[in-house]
Amino acid sequence: MTANQQTANIKDKIFAFIQMLLPHHFLSSIMYKITRIEIKWFKNFFITKFIGMYDVDMSQAQNENVQNFKCFNEFFTRPLKPEARPIAEGEKTILSPVDGTVSEIGRIKSGQIFQAKGKNYSLETLVGGSPERAQFYEDGYFATLYLSPRDYHRIHMPISGHIREMVHVPGRLFSVSPSTARSVNSLFARNERVVAGFSTDAGPMAMILVGAIFVSSMETVWAGTITPPNGKNLRQWSYDTQDPINLERADEMGRFNMGSTVILLFSKDSIQWEEHLKCGTKIQFGEKIGQIN
Repeated sequence: MTANQQTANIKDKIFAFIQMLLPHHFLSSIMYKITRIEIKWFKNFFITKFIGMYDVDMSQAQNENVQNFKCFNEFFTRPLKPEARPIAEGEKTILSPVDGTVSEIGRIKSGQIFQAKGKNYSLETLVGGSPERAQFYEDGYFATLYLSPRDYHRIHMPISGHIREMVHVPGRLFSVSPSTARSVNSLFARNERVVAGFSTDAGPMAMILVGAIFVSSMETVWAGTITPPNGKNLRQWSYDTQDPINLERADEMGRFNMGSTVILLFSKDSIQWEEHLKCGTKIQFGEKIGQIN
């Protein structure tokens, strides 16, 4: 290990330790309120500083004028111009559901998902502690997609399907940045998350919205805001297969009110990921990331 790697490793551990001490949900509840303040000078200042800090490209937004957003959260979850994200063609093409970066991608092995070098976490714990739910994805495929603050924060369907169930799993709200992923064991199975299970042409598919520090608000298009309210008990919704809620490929399925991570799960022998995808690969909503077998 080089001196630079050792220094980075120490910094990662210090950052993780500080987060262990923080009141995650309390801080996130404050941020939730701040991002919904509608005082013009305040929200305009907040939005302008954010755009400058993270180099946000507003030319792709349907609304390019910061003055026209009601509050910071409306800016943060802004829609894009239709032409800003071309949709890859092909009936069996799997689309990237988000703008972001591939954190990790690959196969699920022996009920474990790779998080970072030297760190795996439990598939069963990730999906809410249900062996039956986890069984859908045993020896299947996963992709962990990280959304930075500058990214587009609406989440779309990678393929068409109908929702079978949704589970809200309470938990911590650690940062999901790469440095935290390298330092905190079972990060994505410890953080608060919404697990949406779909039936698709590829078989069972799960889209997991992982909360993070300052990201305690997640919503879906069929159920609205899932969190807050926050609680200590797992909540579960089942959906009527006789009158299914169908979502087409590229349809919006949800959004983060502040940024975080999406994890995709597919079953064994159902798909193939694009070979060029690896840790650190930049992706955009609508591009091809895989193929249904």
